[in-house]
Amino acid sequence: MTAESPESAITAWLATQQEAMLRVLEAMVNTDGGSYDKAGVDAVGTIVQDVLAEHGIPVEVVPRERHGDCLKARVEGGDALSSGNQRRSIVLMGHRDTVFPKGEPQRRPFRVENGIATGPGVADMKAGLVMNIFVLAAFRRFGGAPGPLLGLFTGDEEIGSPEGREVIESVAREARVVFNSEPGRPGNGVVTGRKGGVFSVFDIEGKAAHSGGNFEAGISAIEELARKVQAIHALTDLGRGITLNVGLVSGGQSVNTVAPWAQGQIDLRYVEPADRDEIMGRIHEIVARSFVPGTRATLTIKGEFLPLTQTPPAATLFELYREAAGEGGLSIRGEFSGGCADSGFTAAVGAPTLCAVGPVGGKAHSPEEYLEVASMVPRAQAMARAILRLDRAGL
Repeated sequence: MTAESPESAITAWLATQQEAMLRVLEAMVNTDGGSYDKAGVDAVGTIVQDVLAEHGIPVEVVPRERHGDCLKARVEGGDALSSGNQRRSIVLMGHRDTVFPKGEPQRRPFRVENGIATGPGVADMKAGLVMNIFVLAAFRRFGGAPGPLLGLFTGDEEIGSPEGREVIESVAREARVVFNSEPGRPGNGVVTGRKGGVFSVFDIEGKAAHSGGNFEAGISAIEELARKVQAIHALTDLGRGITLNVGLVSGGQSVNTVAPWAQGQIDLRYVEPADRDEIMGRIHEIVARSFVPGTRATLTIKGEFLPLTQTPPAATLFELYREAAGEGGLSIRGEFSGGCADSGFTAAVGAPTLCAVGPVGGKAHSPEEYLEVASMVPRAQAMARAILRLDRAGL
């Protein structure tokens, strides 16, 4: 009798795991985990650790001070005597934090109806975490991985990974390839390129005065804010893929006071790495300039993502994944996204990276966020097949 191949065993086992996946997903979605809620994000991490422990997979906790801890789950594979690329980690990555406020899971808990799952973070990206857990479990159970697998579960992606980035980059420098399980795109898309992003805040100081009795003594920080917003927005260049958006503003003391302070928050998106420094330089010039004499302003970068740029090895990884998914009946297409993700950090340090390989969903960051339940198992099987064929692809 011919022994069953690891690929057959793994894909057959995954085919039986949809209900188990949904139980774990329900527990995660119903646990608060906004980026600034460290206790909540770490509670989601406890769910991850408990499920991995049930499958005999050890987890290393990398403590973070302000945001969710980073978790590293390892499944051995390949020939322990091999060296070089075959001993580098095959990374399955995802983040546990969401964008939603405290109490959101209680307001609209996990629900499945007509094959569609809903709830805060259901697609972005708790379903991807669940998928990664079960792919790790499958290889732990049946073996066959062409090298060690590393599951990386971070806790602050939605705010630019201020504490997770150093862990991500450290892991990526030693990675053979990286699969980032952000939600798959409707119509079976995966992401082969992303914009970079810089999130910054400018604070303006003016001078308070009574707006009726002593108007001329005041210096309006809000007027300065308005002029800076116009100048910053004028840097947008759609032809180059550069967009500027001052998405939050605040300021002033009262309606009858010339505003002594104001603040604006800037979202910069760009495609080419060289554009980042050019545009940030021009933003610095705008912030340093006083359109209203007597005002002063400072600029602070609060978060940043690097672009995901497809390299030749990353293109090979995409073709490998597309072929592997095709054998399971999925017709995969690659697409570019204006959104940012941790995959930009892994690509920037040289790791061949493919993003949005998680289960398919949409309308992230909104009450209408959804997940296509039927995509969970096929996407997990596609990842497993791709991992098994890395040697064949020369990766």
